[in-house]
Amino acid sequence: MVLPYGNGAPSNPGASWIFGKKDKQKDENYLVANILNEDDENRFRIVGSKGASVLPSNHPCAKFTFPPPPPPNLRRIGPRPCPVCYLPVDQAIASMPSSPSASPVLQNLTYVYDENPIKTEPHGGSDFGGYPSIKQRSDSFDVKESMTVHCGFVKRSKPGLQTGFDFDESDVAELQQFQDIVVASAIFGNYDVIQQPRNISEEAKKNIPFYMFIDEETEAYIKKKSILDSSKRVGLWRIVVVRNVPYSDARRNGKVPKLLLHRIFPNVRYSIWIDGKLQLVVDPYQILEKFLWRQNANFAISRHYRRFDVFVEAEANKAAGKYDNFSIDEQVDFYKQEGLTPYSEAKFPITSDVPEGCVLIKEHIPITNLFTCLWFNEVDRFTSRDQLSFAMVRDKIMAKVDWNINMFLDCERRNFVVQTYHRDLLEQMPPPVANMIRRPPALPSMRRRTPGKRITRRRSSSRRHRKAATGNRDQFLLSTF
Repeated sequence: MVLPYGNGAPSNPGASWIFGKKDKQKDENYLVANILNEDDENRFRIVGSKGASVLPSNHPCAKFTFPPPPPPNLRRIGPRPCPVCYLPVDQAIASMPSSPSASPVLQNLTYVYDENPIKTEPHGGSDFGGYPSIKQRSDSFDVKESMTVHCGFVKRSKPGLQTGFDFDESDVAELQQFQDIVVASAIFGNYDVIQQPRNISEEAKKNIPFYMFIDEETEAYIKKKSILDSSKRVGLWRIVVVRNVPYSDARRNGKVPKLLLHRIFPNVRYSIWIDGKLQLVVDPYQILEKFLWRQNANFAISRHYRRFDVFVEAEANKAAGKYDNFSIDEQVDFYKQEGLTPYSEAKFPITSDVPEGCVLIKEHIPITNLFTCLWFNEVDRFTSRDQLSFAMVRDKIMAKVDWNINMFLDCERRNFVVQTYHRDLLEQMPPPVANMIRRPPALPSMRRRTPGKRITRRRSSSRRHRKAATGNRDQFLLSTF
C-alpha cells in the first residue's frame, strides 16, 4: 500500500479550541480514505489538460518536481499546500495569449429572456433563473454551433437592472467595460471578513480590477465599522453592492457571481473567482499562466483533497448537515436515473468527480460560458451544493465536444489561497492574548553601603509600572483592512 504525499495549510492555533476534536476525526478519516491500493494510483497523478504544451528544456519550470514525501514518522496528516512552480510576473504576462482559445462546436451563445417566468414542472428553478422544463434542460446539453439557454437574469436583457441581483447604474456601466482579467469574490449575509490580497505585483494592481460583491446587510456592517466610504473601496477591493438579492439563502446568492461572472462582465477575457473566506497570496498573472496558459486550458478547478466520488460527497454533505437530506437524495436519485455511476478507473484521465469549488479559473469563451450556465441551472433546480452537480454537467458536455477541464491538485490551490474562518467562528474565538510589558529586573546596586545604615527599598506599584496590552475582538476581525 502507498500513502500519498500529504499536503495542506497549517492549522490556525487560535481556533484549535473550537475544532480540536473535529479536526482529529477529519485527519483519521483522511488517513483511512487515502491508503491506496496499487490500482488507485492513477487518481493521484498530475494530468495535464488535453493539448497541454511540453515545456521547452530552458523553461524555468521544466525540471520542477514535487519533493519526496517526508518519512512516515514526520508526516502530518490532512490537507496542506505543496510547492508550485510559477513564472516571474513579467514572464507570466508575456505568456498571455494574444487571441482567444478556440471554442469547440459552440460559437454563438445567447440567453433566455422571460419577463414573467412561470413554473410548470415540480423540479426547482426560480424567478431569477427561470423555470426550464426537463426537455429544455436536456436540449441545453446538446451542444450546437448556436444556442440559447437559461443563464440567470431572465427578466431583463441586461443583467443587474431590474433582474434581481441588481447593481447601481454607475456600477453596471463599469462592469461592462473591457478588461483582460478580473478577480472577483463575494460576501453575502455578512458571512465572512474581507481578506486583502497579498504579494500582488504593481502591474496587477494597475491593470487587474478586484471586485467584491456584497449585499446590503454586509454593506451596513462595514459602514458601521467605518471601513467603506464614498470611494467604494476597501484596500484593493472595489466594492459592488447587490440590491434585491433573488434568494433568502445567502450562500445561494453567492452562486450568482461565482458561476455567472461572464454575464456580469460581458467583455472580460479571463477571471479568477475566490470564495469570500479565502485570501489570495499569489499574483493573478502567475496563477493564470500556471493553470490555464501553460496547460492550454480554458477552465481550471482543483479536485477535492479527499473525496472524488459524487455518492460519497453526497453522504458527507448529509452527515455534516450542509443541506436537508431529502433534497440531496432527490438530486442524487435524479442523476442516477440519468446514468451517474460511482467514480472508477474507467474515467481516467479524469481523476475526480468532486471539485473543491472555492476557486474557479476561467477563460470567457462560449464553451466555458455554457458550462457555468448549465452548472448554475443545476444549482438553481436542485441543491446549492455545487459539488454534487459539477461532474454531471462536465460529463454531458464532454460527451458532445472535444473539451475538458484542468482539475489540478488541491494542495496546489492551497499554495495560492489561504483559507480563513467564517465570521461567526471568528467571533467565537477568544481575543488575542494580552502581551504584558515588563521591566527587566534591576541589577544589584554596586554602591558601597555605609556601615550600620539600613537601606530601604520603595515597593513599586503595579499600577505605576505595569501595563497590559488588551486584545480587542473587533480589531482582530478587521485586521485585514
